[in-house]
Amino acid sequence: MQKIVITIILIFIYSSIFAQHRSATIKLGSFSPSATESGFVIGYEGGKFIDRNFDIGWSVDWFHKDYVDQALVSEYNDYYGFFESELNEIRAKTNLHSIPVLFNMRAKFPMGPRVSAYVTGGIGVEGLLIFYRDYQFPDEDEFDAAFDFNWRLGMGVAFQFGRKSDIIAELTYHASEPSWTYEIDDPVVGYKRKLERVFDMSGLMARIGFKFYY
Repeated sequence: MQKIVITIILIFIYSSIFAQHRSATIKLGSFSPSATESGFVIGYEGGKFIDRNFDIGWSVDWFHKDYVDQALVSEYNDYYGFFESELNEIRAKTNLHSIPVLFNMRAKFPMGPRVSAYVTGGIGVEGLLIFYRDYQFPDEDEFDAAFDFNWRLGMGVAFQFGRKSDIIAELTYHASEPSWTYEIDDPVVGYKRKLERVFDMSGLMARIGFKFYY
């Protein structure tokens, strides 16, 4: 009987110790990449603690923007002249979904009984799902995907909200430049022209979030 009681106590202690060895964070905020105007971004991050002030994990974010690609408008205007500038604005309409996936590390620096500062960094890959207008038939949508390596660095503050939860505020710089090439029929020269679209998704993310420990 004594062994059973000791075993139950050890299991309880083990569960209590490791209950907070993992975390889940939901982040909401604004992202301002160079390729588009700023917009809403949502993310999820899972983590595992190496010690009480250092954890590793992974994250995935989603950013969506419906916009006119002004860099592409300029490219079309350079090729074909400004007499088609209004039509080129329609041709450059883009619906973009950005989904970066990263491996992250975070170091925490306690500043008080319930407040901590932290620095974070990550590296991974980014996928863009792109719905764009066909050059010859601008009323029709086309679809393509682009991928690139990405990285980010950031800092933030965490406030202990409950025994197993934090509220965080974070500022992060994200860097990536996915690109893809495509061909259009050039009526001026009479053959296909190959164009490259580069989406500079580098920019600042400002987010708040809720972190839960389990």
